[in-house]
Amino acid sequence: MARELALLLKQTVERESAALWALSDDETANKPAEGVWSRREELGHLLDSAVNNRVRFVRAALEGSLAMPSYDGPGWVRLNGYAGLPWPMLVDLWQRENTMLASLVDRIPDDKLSALCEIGDYPAMTLGALIEDYVRHMQHHLDHILRRAATRQA
Repeated sequence: MARELALLLKQTVERESAALWALSDDETANKPAEGVWSRREELGHLLDSAVNNRVRFVRAALEGSLAMPSYDGPGWVRLNGYAGLPWPMLVDLWQRENTMLASLVDRIPDDKLSALCEIGDYPAMTLGALIEDYVRHMQHHLDHILRRAATRQA
């Protein structure tokens, strides 16, 4: 099961990377409206998600369960300053971080995927479900960044 989840994450990164690289630095800087993230900020949010989920995946696998607060997505995006960073740098970081995350997931023993994870006020879920949710969340934001009318199935 972990191998399948790792492959799903790896394939998502491989499939979406070319479309992200095709966007220009200029077109990713603009905010569509006040209070709405630019494409740079939204990809930055995915970097923050990867960082936070790396910790979650490792702790749940090593400790057998996980109880953590959620994180302040808008605060992380603001403090990391993604709006002012070059698009190619953000795409490179996103691609590398998620490739590493796929390798990590591949090494999680299958019996650890049943570890119970409690994050903030969200309903508890297994580590396997958390990994699947991570990929769905990422795909949702990628579809938005790439201006797709319909969400792809991760």
